Amino acid sequence: MKHFKIALVGLFLLLVSGLQAQTEEYVKEHYDKQEVKIKMRDGILLHTTIYSPKDKSQKYPMLMMRTPYSCAPYGEENFKGRIGPNQYLVEEGNIFVHQDVRGRWNSEGVYDNMRAYIPNKKKKQVDEASDTYDTIDWLVKNVANNNGNVGTWGISYPGFYATYSLLSEHPALKAVSPQACISDFFFDDFHHNGAFLESYWRAISVFGYMKTEPTTEAWYKFPELPSEDQYQFFLDQGPLTNLDTYYKEDNVFWEQFKEHPNYDEFWKSRGILQHLKNIKPAVMVVGGLFDAEDLYGPFNTYKEIEQNSDNYNIVVFGPWSHGDWARQTERQAIGNVYFGDNLSRDFQKNYETVFFNHFLKNNGKGELNLPEASMYDSGAREWNSYTSWPAKEAQKKSYYLGANQKLTEAAAPEFENTFISDPQKPVPYSEDIKMVFTPRKYMTDDQRFAARRPDVLVYETAVLTEDMTLSGEILAKLQVATTSTAADWVVKVIDVYPPDAEDYPETQAYLKMGNYHMMVRSEVMRGRFRDSFSDPKPFEANTKTEVDLTLQGINHTFLKGHKLQIQIQSTWFPFIDRNPQTYVPNIYKAKAEDFTKETHTVYGDSEIQFTVIK
Repeated sequence: MKHFKIALVGLFLLLVSGLQAQTEEYVKEHYDKQEVKIKMRDGILLHTTIYSPKDKSQKYPMLMMRTPYSCAPYGEENFKGRIGPNQYLVEEGNIFVHQDVRGRWNSEGVYDNMRAYIPNKKKKQVDEASDTYDTIDWLVKNVANNNGNVGTWGISYPGFYATYSLLSEHPALKAVSPQACISDFFFDDFHHNGAFLESYWRAISVFGYMKTEPTTEAWYKFPELPSEDQYQFFLDQGPLTNLDTYYKEDNVFWEQFKEHPNYDEFWKSRGILQHLKNIKPAVMVVGGLFDAEDLYGPFNTYKEIEQNSDNYNIVVFGPWSHGDWARQTERQAIGNVYFGDNLSRDFQKNYETVFFNHFLKNNGKGELNLPEASMYDSGAREWNSYTSWPAKEAQKKSYYLGANQKLTEAAAPEFENTFISDPQKPVPYSEDIKMVFTPRKYMTDDQRFAARRPDVLVYETAVLTEDMTLSGEILAKLQVATTSTAADWVVKVIDVYPPDAEDYPETQAYLKMGNYHMMVRSEVMRGRFRDSFSDPKPFEANTKTEVDLTLQGINHTFLKGHKLQIQIQSTWFPFIDRNPQTYVPNIYKAKAEDFTKETHTVYGDSEIQFTVIK
């Protein structure tokens, strides 16, 4: 079951990695394990595992992670190797609590993917906030040697449940760290601005099959695919409707995708950002600047809390992919690009442990000297501390897409650049030939292969004569046209290395870092959603139209001797699914004949807005 193993590694990073210092033997020697069923207000029982220090001479705070990914191994005689956010918190002594959320694994109830929050709940109405409240209430009243303070944390989907805990309003909840936290499945993981992430399609297995009773064994299967070539496999499949061969009607999540192609109430109600108001517990949001799965969530979780609450709220972003900060890899690299040594260890020791200890062991007393925003400069390879995010000192700077592949500082509305976009020969998102469960390395991948295709437009500065630090979100205001009625627009921001750049040990054998085109940030806008994610509309053929898209924040210095490059394209396969380029009401139900080759135009008054720190 090779694909199953690949998928398991990709999805369950938290469960299967970062075990270097936390071992089953260490945990078994220093902790007692207890399994309990905690009753929720509607009578449903949730499986909960409690690891308590063997040293009973003092009281400890409780750190809880709620997860849809299993509390395994089950059985009080079987110990997990990783029980806490990091080794320091485990060695210092804390009570660690893991819980299978409602409807998952060994818990009762019906699972609802990204269950909608219910404000002003009536008696026995439940959501993840009420389940969190009921769990915390039981824990502080029943777990021996607890000091009455509770913290929550989690990475990825468990990060969503950590965010959700903020809405529980339990007075014992003092500190929360949502990490790579999902916030809205129309913008995280499964969609980017409404475009479906076909590369993430296999994850639908995990969330789509319902179970009828508690279980300690997986009740779902990953599809067995007859290829190791992801690009060719999905291209051969054709329209998304052909993937029904692998997912039948019993996969509830796949059916939901097909029936809700737009940002309707189904998706909106499951988003959590709109509820993050008047938050009381301390919050530390954590993310990776090169997280292929969840950039939107952590950036916007911090932003919403900061704008709508007056609690302690900070943010940390390092040069990590999904969950890297929970590991202890000495050399931090993403794909071919090296960023520094022991960055995750330093975060765990100097940020995560300090944050939780301050609010859970010291009751928030004394000084806590953590910056408001700690952002790693992925170009200069150093940490920056800002008093706000985006940084107040950043100033806007615009570039325009000019003639002769130049980024210019003046708009040229009369200039046109055209290319032919063929859905039958889409631009790959990576050169690598493999079947990956979720792409990660591509976030810093060399983009020379794309720059040399005729259906990718390239614009770049001259060689920089001094360093230029870009910090914050990027807004692309494209002026475009198409010969048909539908198109996607992809914008990539690229750091072009000088010809004499030295290779890193991590650089793939067939590559050289000289003239390396490092992708710094990228994003797609499904053109039908250019004015509204809820109310899509076609393009008017051969008509100049503005398409705006926001690229998530960066903190990157383009060094002297490098160049800043922008690439524009309309396919990005199979990271996102193919747009038919003929407008259809629902792309999930498009037919093969709907996919047409079209000519797209980008105009010289297309503007890319950066924020620059002088």
